Amino acid sequence: MTTPDRGTMGRRSLLRRAFMTGAAMIASGCSASPPRRPAPSVLLAYFSRPGENYHYGGRRRLAVGNTEVLGQMIARRIRCEVHRIQPADPYPDDYEATVQRNVREQDAGARPAIAGPLPAIQRYDTVLLGSPIWNVRAPMIMSTFTEGLDFSGKTVFPLTTYAMSGLGTTERDYAASCPGATLGEGLAVRGEEVADADAEVESWLRRVGLLTS
Repeated sequence: MTTPDRGTMGRRSLLRRAFMTGAAMIASGCSASPPRRPAPSVLLAYFSRPGENYHYGGRRRLAVGNTEVLGQMIARRIRCEVHRIQPADPYPDDYEATVQRNVREQDAGARPAIAGPLPAIQRYDTVLLGSPIWNVRAPMIMSTFTEGLDFSGKTVFPLTTYAMSGLGTTERDYAASCPGATLGEGLAVRGEEVADADAEVESWLRRVGLLTS
């Protein structure tokens, strides 16, 4: 019978210890691979209209709507999923025609149809609702959106771009159309100034606890 030399015995001992260490790690739930990051628990849902817009008393044509610009700023800073609310019947490119349609919808308490399915929001803890302010309130399509979903247990933050009315009636309206939700501090940015709102956006995100690093 051949007797193993000390080198062979040493290698076997090292392999045995490595195997036992690996088995212990598996048994205790440890893994050499990094843990998976949790799925985002923040949804940013917004309605935005490009085209001819109000601009310091005049008119200016926008390739990207002001609220979309604001949403992009937020999405670059926090981990969230983004959902754009699209009307089944798009609003006119012409500013005055859009104003007239919005007045009719507000007077009628209309709920404009949304193109495509609504998102499933069960997995989100926080929902940011972004829109312009038209005639002191969010466009009526935002009521279509909120009334079609269950916001129970969610924290809702209103986001608006505006000419004169700030958050308008969004806090009151979302409190009514999102029963069971907690309304957090909103963010209102003047439409004409949204491109330069980086510092304001970051300060708000830190203040409400959505940006901590």
